[in-house]
Amino acid sequence: MKDMELVSKLTLVGIGILVLAGIAARAEEPVFNDLPKPGKICKIGDDFTFTYEFDKTPKMGTVILKIKLSGKGGSRTTELGITGRSDMPSMAGAHDSGDVAFKLNRKGDYLLPVSIVMPGEWEVRLVFSKGADVVFRGRFKFDV
Repeated sequence: MKDMELVSKLTLVGIGILVLAGIAARAEEPVFNDLPKPGKICKIGDDFTFTYEFDKTPKMGTVILKIKLSGKGGSRTTELGITGRSDMPSMAGAHDSGDVAFKLNRKGDYLLPVSIVMPGEWEVRLVFSKGADVVFRGRFKFDV
């Protein structure tokens, strides 16, 4: 009987440690700002603004996410690095693209292919960096 009590106590201690570890991990997750709908101007502090849009209505297959970044005076700039990550929130991790760097085209647009493998709600998380410093994190959701 004492062995069963010991196992029960150890199990409860183990569960408590796992719960605390999960809370600590969530507390360390960076905060992503919710972005307005595509085409709307988004501010990054006082120095930058950007708009984003897809090349076509998102559906099964690959769509291209395009970001236009502007500096203080409203002129286009490529001063920041941008990475994107797409996934389905309801199946977190199952279709995670991982962090992928946007590519620049000749016009100075930032481009990211987003692979949509099934219908449902999708989320894209964006990270804007200047050198090694993150200056903004944003996210938006869309349905397919």
